[in-house]
Amino acid sequence: MAPYQIRHYQERDYKLVVGLFSRGMMEHIPAAFRYTLLLHKTLLFLFAMPLTIVLVSGSWLLAVICVFFLLLLLRLLAGQPFKNYVTQCLQTDMADITKSYLNAHGSFWVAESGGQVVGTVGCLPVKDPPLGRKQMQLFHLSVSSQHRGQGIAKALVRTVFQFARDQGCSDVVLETSILQQSAITLYEAMGFRRTGKYSEVSIIKWLITFSVIHFTYSLPSTQKHER
Repeated sequence: MAPYQIRHYQERDYKLVVGLFSRGMMEHIPAAFRYTLLLHKTLLFLFAMPLTIVLVSGSWLLAVICVFFLLLLLRLLAGQPFKNYVTQCLQTDMADITKSYLNAHGSFWVAESGGQVVGTVGCLPVKDPPLGRKQMQLFHLSVSSQHRGQGIAKALVRTVFQFARDQGCSDVVLETSILQQSAITLYEAMGFRRTGKYSEVSIIKWLITFSVIHFTYSLPSTQKHER
């Protein structure tokens, strides 16, 4: 028997769900910072600024201090898109999960282990799907760091698959940033394919822009029917 159970969201879960969602998003900040540091524009900026200071002032100490504060600034900026996303969600779909999902032809589930909420996922019908397709979009897949490696994320995704089938959908779609490598690995292992990519999450538009990947999973029942 699995050490967890998946059930529908209830109002009493709200604080735990929001806390899990917020912590999960903040976990991506170190990856965003590393990504930022490895960009050619960033490296050039970090080299040119202190060099300019040395040439103008002749002070290496001032240049070192400048690099320190530039790194600190980049670290703060790297976290801003994720903080903004959490704030936006808490003011929109996550403000009232029952209304946004359960009462809007979608659904929302939690994974529970030891009486604690350790995972979440939601889904909603895609409003303007491609012609001839009926799609369900997956949102807010998250599993607490202490409970990963137990198959909870896969079980939550399969729950969305089953719900989408029951609703007569042909596909399940989702979007995630290139920084969320563990999520990308999971989705591809479960049969999702990349069907689009665009730049959306920006720290400083002229310096750093993260790509967002669009994934699509064609439900097996649909594939069989097409054959």
